[in-house]
Amino acid sequence: MAAVKMYTTLVCPYCVRAKSLLKQRGVDQIEEVRVDLDPSQRDAMIQQTGRRTVPQIFIGDTHVGGCDELIALDQRGGLKPLLAA
Repeated sequence: MAAVKMYTTLVCPYCVRAKSLLKQRGVDQIEEVRVDLDPSQRDAMIQQTGRRTVPQIFIGDTHVGGCDELIALDQRGGLKPLLAA
């Protein structure tokens, strides 16, 4: 299974929803980077993605985007193959 990295904050409901969906699809380990605890991590996230909001989700080397993009990817049938890569 591909590695999953997610930039998050503690109180973000979209982060919770994204983690829940990934767990439903068999992901048992998510590298969670808390940008609320370390502002330099938010700067790194912005440089990588061009976005300021969380979550920002990476599966392997692929930047999926946020929660809405993750859900859309799953609905199109693209999430499971990406996780399996």
